[in-house]
Amino acid sequence: MHILICPLQSNTITTTTTNMPFLFHSINMYSSECSCRRKPNSGSLRTHTAAASSSISLVIDTETEESGAPSQPQSVVRRLILLRHAQSSWDHPSLRDHDRPLSQSGKADAVKVSQKLQQLGWIPQLILSSDAVRARETLKIMQEQVRGFLEAEVRFISSFYSVAAMDGQTAEHLQQAICKYSTDDTLTVMCMGHNRGWEEAASMFAGVSIELKTCNAALLEATGRSWVEAFALAGLGGWKLQGMVKPNTSL
Repeated sequence: MHILICPLQSNTITTTTTNMPFLFHSINMYSSECSCRRKPNSGSLRTHTAAASSSISLVIDTETEESGAPSQPQSVVRRLILLRHAQSSWDHPSLRDHDRPLSQSGKADAVKVSQKLQQLGWIPQLILSSDAVRARETLKIMQEQVRGFLEAEVRFISSFYSVAAMDGQTAEHLQQAICKYSTDDTLTVMCMGHNRGWEEAASMFAGVSIELKTCNAALLEATGRSWVEAFALAGLGGWKLQGMVKPNTSL
């Protein structure tokens, strides 16, 4: 606020302003005549008074508040990692398929892939995973290797195990799960599950044929103010395939 006052003759001016974020009540000043006007393109009120041989001016600068709707979130890049679990062991034929653990080579692959994702900067904030033993063990190894995976929110979704065996349903199921559990602030999501559903979903999202062997990851991108909008704008075939991560190939 800036105020300049040049006092001369005593007088009392009562000024009321409208459509402004403040109100003047009695202002005791020295003046014989008063006029008020708002400075162009500002929130200022300028008051001029003049006498025959003297003048007084009052300048008050204030900020006017802009009214309007709350600011909308901006469209940003949304990154989706579709990862197939690491290789499982067949050493225990009596176990249910759901309960099969990782093989030794599968454990080694999980270490390599977690480190490669870290090198690329693709660390998820949200992880949605099948609850099958081989998927849980894959994630556990990744969390032990890279702190970012340990800090991510994790949800085990039992339907990821069964839906992967159903033709043409995995892509829609993943979309629904991601939109349900993510927030607008979630920029990177990793979904871990099984074939044939996972490579089918990756191919449908990207619009190209994608093969996901065990512990392979497809890195996909789309833009949107939310995950709902990203899926709506990209549709099937509109996700950009940024790369593939495999245990035994260089980046």
